[in-house]
Formats: sequence, structure tokens, C-alpha cells
Amino acid sequence: MALTLLLGGARSGKSDLAVRIGRTWSQPVTFVATATAGDPDMAARIARHRAERPASWTCIEEPLDIAGALAECGDGGVIVDCLTVWVANLLDSGSPATTLAAAERVAAVARSREAPTLAVSNEVGLGVHPSSVRGREFRDVLGRVNAIWAAAAEEALFLVAGRALALDPVGPLEGMAGA
Repeated sequence: MALTLLLGGARSGKSDLAVRIGRTWSQPVTFVATATAGDPDMAARIARHRAERPASWTCIEEPLDIAGALAECGDGGVIVDCLTVWVANLLDSGSPATTLAAAERVAAVARSREAPTLAVSNEVGLGVHPSSVRGREFRDVLGRVNAIWAAAAEEALFLVAGRALALDPVGPLEGMAGA
């Protein structure tokens, strides 16, 4: 099991499934958290997620440099949660083009790991059409990042209401990032 991508909406069960899968791994697990506690609600969410993970897992809090965090993980399993927040962080400090380039680079790093690597991301393209330019830009960039990671992944699952559907590859995805 090389790279697995879990996609879904809010409260679809992505993070719960990631933790359940991580608990089955025989090697040490590192959890790469991309969120930062910018407000009390986010701090509470982070604390809740932290309490749900086994105390034996290592946690690396890294909002931008996932490739660097992956390099620190050694031969153990890795859960990256989540690409959605990572993309928002990258867009706050860069452009869509630099974000997509980072996604290509980091997805390749994740795919090249021999130990299992699992990434969590939101599917935001199924909801309400964003009313702002910034909202539409985020939705579009995240959709492209998800496609990049899904193309790099050995397995991609779409979660809805706690149920997972396997996503089948559709063939070569060259040019998908620009679609």
C-alpha cells in the first residue's frame, strides 16, 4: 500500500477512516497536521482530533512544507490531514500556479515512499457555487490538487455518510491540473 487518497465532504468520515486505517499498520505512524489553531473553534477541533489518535503516534504540525514533514517520517506510515487546509495555507502565501506546482512535487514525494501514506482532502466541487472570486479560485485549485493526488495514488476513496466508494482511474491524466 503506497499512497492512498481519501476524499469527501465535511463530516463524511475521512479523518475517522484515516485513523482506523492507521491503527492497522504494523509500523510506527506519523500524523502530519496542516491546520493551525487560528481561532477557538479551530483549537477545539484540533484538540478533538488529537484526542482521537493513539498517544503512541508522532504528530508533526506543518501548515506548508508537507514534503519536509514526509522526509522526517522515516520508514513508518504517514497520515496527512488535510490537503484542503494545506491548499488554503499555500494560497494565502502564494499563487494558484505555485500551489499546483507544490501539489505535483509533494504528491510525487508521497507516492515514492515505500511505507503506507494516506492523505485526506475535501471534495468541495459538489456544493454551492462560491459567490466570491477567491472562493471560486480555492474550489478550482483544490479540485486540481485533488486530481493530482488521485492520479499519484495507488488507491483513491470517496467518502459519503461514513461509507467509502473506490474511485477508478480513467486513464492518463496529463493536463488534468490545467483543466
